[in-house]
Amino acid sequence: MDLSIVIPMFNEAENVESTLKRVEEALPPFKGTYEIIAVNDGSLDDTLDILNRLSKKDRNLKIVSYPNNIGRGMALRKGFSEASGEIIVSIDADLSYDPNYILDLVETLRRESDIDFVLASPYMPGGGVRNVPLLRLWMSQWGNKILRLAMPNRIYTSTGIFRAYRRKVLDSLELESDGKEIHLEILSKALALGYRVKEIPAILTSRKRGKSKFKFRKTAISHLVFSVFEKPMIIFGFIGLLTLAIGCLIGIYIAYLRFSGDLTPGRPLITFALLLILGGIQILSFGFIAIQMVSLRKEILRIQKGNLELRKEISSSHGKKE
Repeated sequence: MDLSIVIPMFNEAENVESTLKRVEEALPPFKGTYEIIAVNDGSLDDTLDILNRLSKKDRNLKIVSYPNNIGRGMALRKGFSEASGEIIVSIDADLSYDPNYILDLVETLRRESDIDFVLASPYMPGGGVRNVPLLRLWMSQWGNKILRLAMPNRIYTSTGIFRAYRRKVLDSLELESDGKEIHLEILSKALALGYRVKEIPAILTSRKRGKSKFKFRKTAISHLVFSVFEKPMIIFGFIGLLTLAIGCLIGIYIAYLRFSGDLTPGRPLITFALLLILGGIQILSFGFIAIQMVSLRKEILRIQKGNLELRKEISSSHGKKE
């Protein structure tokens, strides 16, 4: 199989038919074989029934389903594990991005052999946004700006689902996320392993039918936690330097009082300044320790990649013998 398109779905009965139809209509120019993997993430509406009906008419449609709703991360992991394509594309069921971009993502990978995965980006030069609710757009834009500081490659759009991967990228990752943070997990682990990424401009639009799954609080927390996890000095450095600076300023003020003769012996301000200075130094030390832990994590990921490749070689050799 040349191409697998994974579409996670939860309560998308209003979109299933139109989504699959539009994806199919975008693929005729594609040169090669393809499959569409629709993952039913425990939908409570008629999503699965509609998928079963459509699969009887479409030999390219493959259905993956499980009874309980877990999250987009689990849906993508299930879809990736069932995918047979050398290139794997993930796209949202509400088609916030035009499915015609699928061919652009795939063509980028086919044309540029040094690129391992491609991101559709509305926030890079040339991209754009249309009719997206203001709160969601503001949250997404600022979240991605913060994440851009944390990412080594200065990526404009880190949180989008619309991506294309070479199979080797996903095969070398042990993914754990069940929710939308899987996009950040994939990006972080893939970059840590040395895989190369490229963004191409795309237009992001709002959902036309069905209910949005966007959750402000959960999304904000996941963005902040990931940023600290990826670049701990963002928070440790800021707080440590601020605390140290305040302590030093108070110390300068105390020295001024001392030489002017206005300093009262045993004044609590002296103790407070010392605590701030020592606290700032300690917080900065935590930041440096966290940096070492991030480096250690990257080494662990490389070891995991080697173990996965070794397992596949052993499995392949056993298969040939049989």
